[in-house]
Amino acid sequence: MGIYILRRLALIIPTLIGIMLLNFVIVQAAPGGPIEQMIAEMEGHGGSALARASGGDTGAEVSSASGDRRGSRGIPDEMLKEIEVMYGFDKPAYERFFKMLKDYATFNFGDSFFRDKSVTELILDKMPVSISLGLWSTLIIYFISIPLGIRKAVSDGSRFDVWSSSAIVIGYAIPGFLFAILLIVLFAGGSYFDWFPLRGLTSSGFDQLNWYQKAGDYLWHLVLPVTANVIGGFATLTLLTKNSFLDEIGKHYVVTARAKGLDANQVLYGHVFRNAMLIVIASLPGVLVSLFFTGSLLIEVIFSLDGLGLLGFEAALNRDYPVIFGTLFIFTLMGLALKLISDITYVLVDPRIDFESREGA
Repeated sequence: MGIYILRRLALIIPTLIGIMLLNFVIVQAAPGGPIEQMIAEMEGHGGSALARASGGDTGAEVSSASGDRRGSRGIPDEMLKEIEVMYGFDKPAYERFFKMLKDYATFNFGDSFFRDKSVTELILDKMPVSISLGLWSTLIIYFISIPLGIRKAVSDGSRFDVWSSSAIVIGYAIPGFLFAILLIVLFAGGSYFDWFPLRGLTSSGFDQLNWYQKAGDYLWHLVLPVTANVIGGFATLTLLTKNSFLDEIGKHYVVTARAKGLDANQVLYGHVFRNAMLIVIASLPGVLVSLFFTGSLLIEVIFSLDGLGLLGFEAALNRDYPVIFGTLFIFTLMGLALKLISDITYVLVDPRIDFESREGA
């Protein structure tokens, strides 16, 4: 196992470089950029890349082939050159890329182009929101899906199994953002009830509350976004649990345990549970990556939650390159690390798994 871990650790570096290079090329080829953003702000057209995409006049023409920029409203060439130097675009693309890799090797992600903070500070500021959504969503999904999957396996083919499967498939088919809008319409003052807050994770007077009132206010704000975030997350884990238990229930050791006179609960939780839960437990790192970093963007936007998803979305719109590449580097590194942890978890919960022999085969 040690050799396998070393190989995986060695592969992290070229994988990171490859992902960063691919995204660097894509971003450089995309029209617009931070310089055009600055020119638009100087000319009073606003700095939104979304406005540029909708056809607004930015005051600058961009040639994606040559990278030439020309001010259309009398901005002197000298000022354009100063802006290029300020953003580092006076250097060729390959030189900027290698400098970025050198800085990232020491976890120096630089400062945001359009926010008066470093990339590290921005990520740390937004992290609590994404952790709140991801952690609570993961806990709820596991606490519901595992018992439900076990019940479905025990009662395979029954009416409960059929109608619960139908409900799970319907929930999986509903996009999370669409369900979020439905929750707002029904329960956040949209058209019917005004039971839950529409935005943020805390109320305006949060600092004046005592500890249990703060806890209640925090959970009150989380109800709708977490519900919308997990609506489609039950299907995969529930069916995975069910199929894993069904596979174990049909094995010879279960027949032997029943022949010894053990009751159903002793067989299920004393013998089947440990073996059937191996794949479910080992899938936890992958679920965390999905819920923490990739699954909450639209939920954050809809519920006005200032988290990592919204940070990355705004950075992409505004061409805030340090934030784009800094967050990409951190999330990719964490994803690769969690994938390795997932493989190690498989071995810890089932020593029969040997990745080294598989690689050598």
